[in-house]
Amino acid sequence: MKKSSTKGYTAEAITVLEGLEPVRKRPGMYIGTTGPDGLHHLVTEIFDNSRDEAMGGFADDIEIVLLPGNRVRVADNGRGIPIDIHKQSKVSALETIMTTLHAGGKFGGDGYVISGGLHGVGASVVNALSIYLKVLVHRDGGLYIQEYSRGKRKAAVKKISSSKLHGTIVIFEPDPEIFKEGISFEVNRIVNHMRQQAYLVKGLRIRVIDARGQVSSFGSDDEVFYLGDTGVEAPSQTFYFEGGLVSLVRFTNQSFNPIHKNIFSVEKKVEGIESVEIALQYTDDVSSRVLAFANNIYNSEGGTHVTGFKTALTRTLNTYAKNNNSGKNGEDSFTGDDALEGLTAVISVKMREVQFEGQTKAKLGSMEAQGAVATVFAEAFGSFLEENPEDARSIVNKVILAMKARKAAKAAKDSVLRKGALEGMTLPGKLADCQSSDPGESELFIVEGDSAGGTAKTGRDRRIQAILPLRGKILNIERARLDRMLGSEQIKNLVLAFGTAIGDTFDISKLRYHKIILATDADVDGAHIRTLILTLLYRYFRPLIDHGYVYIAQPPLYKVKRGKEILYFYTEEEKIKALGKDVDQSQTAIQRYKGLGEMNADELWETTMDPEARILKQVNIEDAIEADKVFDMLMGDDVPARKSFIQSNARLARLDI
Repeated sequence: MKKSSTKGYTAEAITVLEGLEPVRKRPGMYIGTTGPDGLHHLVTEIFDNSRDEAMGGFADDIEIVLLPGNRVRVADNGRGIPIDIHKQSKVSALETIMTTLHAGGKFGGDGYVISGGLHGVGASVVNALSIYLKVLVHRDGGLYIQEYSRGKRKAAVKKISSSKLHGTIVIFEPDPEIFKEGISFEVNRIVNHMRQQAYLVKGLRIRVIDARGQVSSFGSDDEVFYLGDTGVEAPSQTFYFEGGLVSLVRFTNQSFNPIHKNIFSVEKKVEGIESVEIALQYTDDVSSRVLAFANNIYNSEGGTHVTGFKTALTRTLNTYAKNNNSGKNGEDSFTGDDALEGLTAVISVKMREVQFEGQTKAKLGSMEAQGAVATVFAEAFGSFLEENPEDARSIVNKVILAMKARKAAKAAKDSVLRKGALEGMTLPGKLADCQSSDPGESELFIVEGDSAGGTAKTGRDRRIQAILPLRGKILNIERARLDRMLGSEQIKNLVLAFGTAIGDTFDISKLRYHKIILATDADVDGAHIRTLILTLLYRYFRPLIDHGYVYIAQPPLYKVKRGKEILYFYTEEEKIKALGKDVDQSQTAIQRYKGLGEMNADELWETTMDPEARILKQVNIEDAIEADKVFDMLMGDDVPARKSFIQSNARLARLDI
């Protein structure tokens, strides 16, 4: 796969557009956020440059190492960043790339045919937001080095030795002045992303090493001058796949039950698009998983390629069902939602000129991708259905079932909403609503049981805080369709309280509260109820999470009365740190709360509900794919998988015995 020649990739291939200064002032514009998402985005940006070398056939080995001291090392065996003098910037191409925004070999020069980092800002942005960054380049018979701090060079590029190798090594340490929430890299998050990338680039080996426990193994500068053996024994995972998207679909579906044997796949080059690649398989699940990539960048918000795929999928299935007497009524047509139910699909396009919406590349905007994907997929999927009649029958029957369920759900939903309006119950009777009609300041506390509900209603700020008590555990909706869900009184109450409706008529603009706060007891039952509610929100009210409207209340575990002083502690560790392990019970009264109902109204207000004093945890989806798998594993039908997951993670659980 690998091509060792550096011909054509020199300083002349590097185009400079503008300077670097804005990055430190407005980092969110370039990495989305200075929280955990933005922190991990730094790793992705440096990796993408190495991955682009692999996509061009110039590298086949990439290594990511988490080092002590919040440092990360990314190494590849590509051509090595050019180190000759750039005509426009008058400094080396390496320094130009690392210190100038919009400088790179991806703006029409001869550096790359296809790349993920089209904006060319990745390396320079990481440099600007790092307190320390070092680049080592093997090329043209030498090993070259340059160091930087907060985007500024410490010295010019210098050759430190001869070398027969080729490749680039980047070591960086994020700046704590930028990432004020803390710097903590999650190895599982990085591993999941790298596994995904290995599926997308056939023949690429990616290794992730967590060497943070190896304090002095990398020398005084935490550096290894070459790709390969780091000389340490540390946890590592290596990924290498030849199956491409088919392997990724198979991996994604490992916790589901496929309804047809053959996995559909197509890969084709069309005019204006270097490659359109799609793979899919249906399962007996009621949700869908559509993963979209453009030049190997994961597009979490989809884009034009997904639009083209969905349009062609629905049209192709309708045409096949009509032409093959599938049992579908002639006047009925599948909708897009019908065709998506239970589907796992991966869509990957590779283009010379790619347009993303925003630097984080969450959504593809290139219009030519829509038509190309629709054309390639419609032709190939139509042939697949004709050539695999047994698979086609299973798929169409699945979509027909989804269509019938959709109609039943619509009838049930209309009945619920119509009944509520007719009986004067547009809001559930158990809801103690707030006085404010401004969603921006209104809060809905979903509490466990009538006892806690009564206390919360007494202790709340009636102007902005509404209370909805739930009785017992709500329906597990992981395998339930909308019609059955709306037969549940608890879920019906939640839908009516939110005001957004549900399903195809969901409208987030009608949400009545911009803080939806789950307040359950700090025991196993409370955790189960919270998980059931989160499953409901994740599957049917996902925009509430995406917009940051969902929170988890953090009531205290202990109330300690010491003389006239009253202290609240939210964790066992907090209590021990403040009071010590051996507390004199005669001097100190300690109350352990096991439920919200054990608090009086004043205690609940001052610890859990007072906006000036409470602790809330905002619910977000850092990795939708992993969240989807975990929800399915914990709440679905696969008992062996759930048992294995619980056994593997049992050591992380905290039990109150």
